[in-house]
Amino acid sequence: MSHSLPSSVDVAIIGAGAAGLGAATALKDSGLSAIVLEARDRIGGRAHTVIPAPGIIFDLGCGWLHSADRNSFVPIAGQLGFKIDKTRPPWREQSFDKGFPLPERQDFFAALDAFYDRLEQAADNDADSAASRYLEPGNRWNPMLDAISTYVNGCELDTVSVHDFDAYEDTEINWRVRRGYGALIAAYGRPYPIALNTNVWRIDHSGPRLRVETSKGTLTAAKVIVTVPTNLIANETIRFDPPLPAKVDAARGLPLGVDDKVMLALDDPDRTLPDDGNLRGATMRTKMGSFHLRPFGQPCIEGFFGGTFARELEDGDDGAFAAQAIDEIVALLGSDIRRKLRPLAESRWARDPFALGAYSHALPGHASARAVLAAPVDGRLFFAGEATSPNFFSTAHGARDSGERAARETMKGDA
Repeated sequence: MSHSLPSSVDVAIIGAGAAGLGAATALKDSGLSAIVLEARDRIGGRAHTVIPAPGIIFDLGCGWLHSADRNSFVPIAGQLGFKIDKTRPPWREQSFDKGFPLPERQDFFAALDAFYDRLEQAADNDADSAASRYLEPGNRWNPMLDAISTYVNGCELDTVSVHDFDAYEDTEINWRVRRGYGALIAAYGRPYPIALNTNVWRIDHSGPRLRVETSKGTLTAAKVIVTVPTNLIANETIRFDPPLPAKVDAARGLPLGVDDKVMLALDDPDRTLPDDGNLRGATMRTKMGSFHLRPFGQPCIEGFFGGTFARELEDGDDGAFAAQAIDEIVALLGSDIRRKLRPLAESRWARDPFALGAYSHALPGHASARAVLAAPVDGRLFFAGEATSPNFFSTAHGARDSGERAARETMKGDA
């Protein structure tokens, strides 16, 4: 798959995640030469499927085809022979009353829906502010509402823009890829010229051609599409010469939150736990996990942690996510379950040097930063990635579609 670094191309694409691959797809019949430069030794970016044990598929990154009826990866999956699983997600359903009986769950979801209604009204009528402002004072469910935000946004509500939150479009149809979303995206990118292990650190756009400086040397390009996560632009891991302060400021207003997953093997031959069940306690705290029981019927439990708590666990020892997940599951299901669980794999996206987080959210007052980050520079520098999507940010299909949009922009001057 990996190509050597050419000395010159028409279009250089920085990053082989969903956005970079979307751009490469759009350019394939354009007549323009293109190369995708990827710092990792694999393609897919924040989409990565692993098989931590025989018969267990685990998406360390994105795992759900959100807004599946409008998700561009759904037809791609069909074209590439990837089976789509349309089982409803277990987020609002729960298979056990232990720790969270039905009346309590109903009360919580009523509070969640009322909160979302207040956010929608605020987005229509108020100046942009932090979503936490619209929590009902004294509501006992506020800590859990904050926990939901850590799963959805990668951060607590005090750093979430109301206007940005409202801009996200969710059709509430969510499907999965049986062989893994990361595996699908990797297969999607396989036909394109990609230089792996090629870390870009400087883009000089001062001359007639752009100079892209990498760990494998320098190439020149007529145009460049930048698809890297916002944190790498914000901290200037990739530098622009001359500087682009508006892009850096926009990226700083769109930081990546932290979300991580852990996979536990489950020794449950009698199948006492249901397939595709959800487990979460009414713990009245923000620092807690959410657990997907036997996803796809596999003998495992997938845990999900977000926000400040996920960052704290990343700062801990190897196995911190697994230890926390097991302790929480034991607290909910009893001590007998401990001997049935075994750690398999866990993610640490904030510690991944080529991501530094999971997916973007706009800070209060910075919802307009997505358009600023997406805007071309001098008709030669173009920007894509989930953070540039106006309505499907934080998703793989939003990233892919943004790459296609950026590729179309590069071709306007060549038509």
